[in-house]
Amino acid sequence: MLDIKIEGALNGQINAELYSSYLYLSMSADCADKGLTGFAKWFKVQAQEEVMHGMRLFNYVVERGGRVELEAIEKPKTSWKTVLDAMKAAYEHETKVTKMINDLVDLAQAGKDHATNSMLQWFVDEQVEEEATADDMVTRLQMIGEAKGALYMLDKEVGARMTVFPDPVPEGD
Repeated sequence: MLDIKIEGALNGQINAELYSSYLYLSMSADCADKGLTGFAKWFKVQAQEEVMHGMRLFNYVVERGGRVELEAIEKPKTSWKTVLDAMKAAYEHETKVTKMINDLVDLAQAGKDHATNSMLQWFVDEQVEEEATADDMVTRLQMIGEAKGALYMLDKEVGARMTVFPDPVPEGD
């Protein structure tokens, strides 16, 4: 059984992961509007991963006998001046999510909730990857600067990204 404080914090993280999906879908729509179909796909795949993260937490709460309480998802920003601005915002968002995950780990450790702490280690590792990927994209976009040909090539490259489900999402009981 989950401690009520942990349960509330996990519910908050479910909301944050689903907001992340909305944010990345918004970035995808903005890129599609700008004719950057590769980046639109990249952000759409990112949005799908965020839903998977939310469902991983959702199923964990249920499996531990907790109650999932879904709250309204905040409306994300809808446009960015450039794809570089969107990617910088994505990186900043991922650093915020990392802090939220670290705070959850701290809460689980303080409450001696070893099962939740163990489950959260997957998210700790995932956030290292999420930040590194977004940072790499920012670096690459900064490197090409205003070169439209290079942007075209990078758009084609990132459009090859596929949804990957590294582990099956636990279904719970």
